[in-house]
Amino acid sequence: MARKSLKENILEAGLRVMLRKGYAATSVRDVVAEAGVPQGSFTNHFRSKEAFSRDVLDAYFEHVRTLVSSALDDESLTPRARLKRYLDIITGQLKADGFSRGCLIGDFSLEAAPLSEMLRLRLSEIFLEWRDRFADCIRQAQSAGEIDSTFAPEDLADFLLFSWEGAIMRMKVERSEAALERFKKIAFSTVFRDYS
Repeated sequence: MARKSLKENILEAGLRVMLRKGYAATSVRDVVAEAGVPQGSFTNHFRSKEAFSRDVLDAYFEHVRTLVSSALDDESLTPRARLKRYLDIITGQLKADGFSRGCLIGDFSLEAAPLSEMLRLRLSEIFLEWRDRFADCIRQAQSAGEIDSTFAPEDLADFLLFSWEGAIMRMKVERSEAALERFKKIAFSTVFRDYS
């Protein structure tokens, strides 16, 4: 089995540190200390903290894509149930972390987007891709008569993702799943209620 490269180790360390400390509070020194490598190793692989942060964001989003696929591609569930399944998967992951960390995409949107045009543009691309995956599932649910068709699937997907990110922010403050469960209960009793 091949050993991880220093670059992979530094990226993984950066993800751990940024999930704990955020974008602005994370220094290159923090990252190399977490990775257990000399600072020169960082500069050998990354031209700046901003470029490094984009790579960390991309690695995080790759993980999110896997979670999205595990829920939304599960055809043993109805489309509406797949949407809820994704939120349940994320709730489980956040619970495993003691509700102390949130979503790096949401965190970077609040903190890094105003500071970095590169990161702002990448976050915009991520949200569009993310939205489109959920919109496809919502479109299927609308076609099956499970979800009301008053609103466009893309609008409902945006509502779902933005509201969910807000629930995650509140979860981090309360250090409990109450905000997540409240969001799911209200969203799936109103906007995403079962019409079939």
